[in-house]
Amino acid sequence: MTGEMPGRAAAAAPREIVLALGSNLGDRLANLQAGIDALAASGGIAAMAVSGVFETSPVGGPDQPDYLNAVLLATSGLPARAVLDRCQAAERARGRVHTLRWGPRTLDIDIIAYGDEVSDDPVLTLPHPRAHQRAFVLVPWHDADPDARLPGFGPVAGLLASAGEDGVRRRSDLSLAVGRQAAANQGG
Repeated sequence: MTGEMPGRAAAAAPREIVLALGSNLGDRLANLQAGIDALAASGGIAAMAVSGVFETSPVGGPDQPDYLNAVLLATSGLPARAVLDRCQAAERARGRVHTLRWGPRTLDIDIIAYGDEVSDDPVLTLPHPRAHQRAFVLVPWHDADPDARLPGFGPVAGLLASAGEDGVRRRSDLSLAVGRQAAANQGG
């Protein structure tokens, strides 16, 4: 007897996950912090570290305000789809409505990498299919983990050197917190 409850699957070993957060509507900083807090409170996701906050020019889509972006490093033993469900629930809680591709949004949370998992599932492609080209993902990820690697693409530092940092500006006056509510909303 293994000690497992009948009918319950054993929990998977936790994997490192990389989540990119962005907001360009409403109180952008509060939206990012609420996303981090919701994920940490959702169960099954342990937030480990968060990058600095970066202001970025929109990529694609209609004319829209600049984004605030950050990357959250976490671990989870949940299946990748369950993590996606929690990300989408956090987005909905901040009023996210999917109406226009690459349009403005209160909160966007993308799974960039889920351990070393590679999948071409159209609902959840892993790693994120455009992460290696997007400075608004690579700059904050490199900030949070200078030694990071994107599965199938290599070191984030090398990808960042190729992608460049155009349109990405560090906001040293803003910060996000892991494991507690931000002490004060510093604007956005």
